[in-house]
Amino acid sequence: MRIGIVGTHNSHVDHIVEHLNVRALGGDARVVALSGGASERNELLRARGGIERLVDAPGDLLGLVDAVVVADRDGGAHRAHTVPFLREGLPVFVDKPLACTVADAEAVVAAAREHEAPLTSYSAVRWLPDTDALAAEAAGHGAAQIVVASGPADPGGPYGGVFYYGIHPVDTALRLAPGPLGDIRVECSGAAVTATALAGSTRVVVNLVPPTETGQIPFHAMVVSREAVAQRTLTVGGQYVVPGLEAFLTMARTGRPPLAYDDLLRPIRFLEAVAGAVQG
Repeated sequence: MRIGIVGTHNSHVDHIVEHLNVRALGGDARVVALSGGASERNELLRARGGIERLVDAPGDLLGLVDAVVVADRDGGAHRAHTVPFLREGLPVFVDKPLACTVADAEAVVAAAREHEAPLTSYSAVRWLPDTDALAAEAAGHGAAQIVVASGPADPGGPYGGVFYYGIHPVDTALRLAPGPLGDIRVECSGAAVTATALAGSTRVVVNLVPPTETGQIPFHAMVVSREAVAQRTLTVGGQYVVPGLEAFLTMARTGRPPLAYDDLLRPIRFLEAVAGAVQG
């Protein structure tokens, strides 16, 4: 499987190249081309991973690859960089976030549906072993009444603001609370932002705390049922990108996305409400 990558400044690209090309742990999958031309960054990635081609524009990957990873840091570029590949029926993984507006996210999903092209997008934190363990423990306690997820996020950040890191706790919370998303209420307390909504019958609470010059809070999630509380700090280890990468590779091989398309839109709707509140 020939993989092409758009948006190579994201550190996740280093992990992908390491896993697929350097360590050859992705079966027959290999990164064969990068867009963005012969930049210093791309030349370093090419040397590291033995990547065959550097092309100037994302569209230049067409005909060279079987599947695409779109990994721009700023999700505002994702619609323009994703839709052309979906129109050609290629499987696409849009690294977090899918987009920075609901309108863009809906347009990407619509293109995938129209052209029957497999599409997926998610936070790597959704697939962490700690997140899996928390989900399994919580399932044993019965229906979730409240889900609380916390993590660092900077509403004033340069890469789509709150979308860039806020997607991590939001996507994790919504994994633990399936169902239609209701109205979202956003409150600011000092530098922190708390957003709440109903997902199905579960109350979801997401706390977003901007990092400081000396550090940031860890990712954490808690699930409250009627009889028990399950909670964990979600540890981001050295191979944290790999489980999500493997989910994408399975999709590319089978044509079956790991998440329903409605579940790609829920976190973007949630974060659009947050962004509107903190910017307003």
